[in-house]
Amino acid sequence: MKDFKKQFVTHTATATCVLGVTVCGPLLAQDSNACPVDGCAIEIASATQTDGELSLEINANFDPDISKNHFHIWWGELYDVKQVSNNAETVHNVAQGDWHPTDAYPSYTTTGVTSLSQRGDASSLCISAADRNHDIIDPGALHCVDVSAHF
Repeated sequence: MKDFKKQFVTHTATATCVLGVTVCGPLLAQDSNACPVDGCAIEIASATQTDGELSLEINANFDPDISKNHFHIWWGELYDVKQVSNNAETVHNVAQGDWHPTDAYPSYTTTGVTSLSQRGDASSLCISAADRNHDIIDPGALHCVDVSAHF
């Protein structure tokens, strides 16, 4: 009977290695995030009302993955971009707000905290890229659109 060794793949911040084999290589950027090297770009291209909610068409330069880089969507008048991040209090010194994390692409329908019923007096929906920890990647890279014509 042959002695089979189990082989495990391990990932660290700097390398991918197969145990039991002498092959190790660098962890590729696409293994840890979904953004291109020059950063994530996202915009809400259009909004329409459908069945009491808003349907958004989104343009992005990456394919979102909730376990990697994805989108945070929120009502712009309710929260600042720094508030829609898990590190709002620890890094940005602001109270954490409410957002909807999603990798729905290229279409998204408002739900939960982005539902029309949750907007209060807000009229702008915003979107930004977030990482696997739900931290906003670049607080200066957000896109907001006035959707008041659709409700």
